[in-house]
Amino acid sequence: MTPRIFIAIGDTDFARLYDADAQHRLAQLGEIVRPSTPTGNVRVPTTIGDDFDVLITSWSTEPFDPAVLNGSRLRLAVHSAGSVRRLFPIEALGNDLRIAQGGSDAMAEAVAEMAVTMTLALLRNLVLHDRRFQSSRSWITGGVGMLGQSIAAQRIGLVSLSRVGRHYARMVRGLGATAVRAYDPYATADEAAQMGVELCSLDELCATSDVLAIHAPSTPDTAQMIGAPQLALLRDDAIVINTARAEVTDEQAILTEVRSGRLRVGLDVYSSEPLPADSDFFGRENALLTPHVAGGTVQARFGQGHAVIDEIERFLTDGTLHAEVTSANYERLG
Repeated sequence: MTPRIFIAIGDTDFARLYDADAQHRLAQLGEIVRPSTPTGNVRVPTTIGDDFDVLITSWSTEPFDPAVLNGSRLRLAVHSAGSVRRLFPIEALGNDLRIAQGGSDAMAEAVAEMAVTMTLALLRNLVLHDRRFQSSRSWITGGVGMLGQSIAAQRIGLVSLSRVGRHYARMVRGLGATAVRAYDPYATADEAAQMGVELCSLDELCATSDVLAIHAPSTPDTAQMIGAPQLALLRDDAIVINTARAEVTDEQAILTEVRSGRLRVGLDVYSSEPLPADSDFFGRENALLTPHVAGGTVQARFGQGHAVIDEIERFLTDGTLHAEVTSANYERLG
């Protein structure tokens, strides 16, 4: 029987995720059904469980009742974006349906790149130089003679050796950093050592880091794990980078440190998104802010599409999956 694949992705989203080669590969997998939606999200058919073998989702998939996934035919759902939680509750696992997080690997490298970019920008005072120089057009006011810091000389602390955390560790080590430590209760010392990373406790990490880069998922265990007590352990003028999830931090505690000028931060995620226009984070020279775009590169998006196709090909060939979401790892993939 020819596999039937339903693509619940809007036109704009689809064009960014699936290049011409990916679309050709998709066509070879079976019968493809993708409703044209110039604007808005795509609805998952209520008959998806009985009419299709594979469901592909992304950011532009309209939330649906997970009960529609139950049926005689549907056996695989592959998410083209990051976390599957918005669409697939943990109860959706099982009942012969397998779920894969197809887009995460491709995005992880892009997110790490942004985290490294923020780290370098803050170490070299780029935000301060640009804002002062642009507004004053004065060589002196722009900060001539002000010295930055070398990344190679920094003590780098990673909160989680997740996919992103591992890429970030590789990148900063490639830039010369040798003092790289991490807190991750799921990683072993041997695994960390293979990456040139030393494991330690969270409090010790904060107390010994010049740069604290947060790469942990949002789970019940990680909720507000970086709060006022942990931030207080950081040295004056330390840098905090968060391209992961705002829920991992106590955002008000971070804002307090930013207001005081004691710490510098690079943030891509916030507890309320979009970040309200009256947020006190705005307008501060010690805060580098981006609007949740860390994973957004052209190459990452197309990589996500190809990763989804790879997963479907593996599943249809021998039933294996590279990035399967299970009840055991569901909470750690937030």
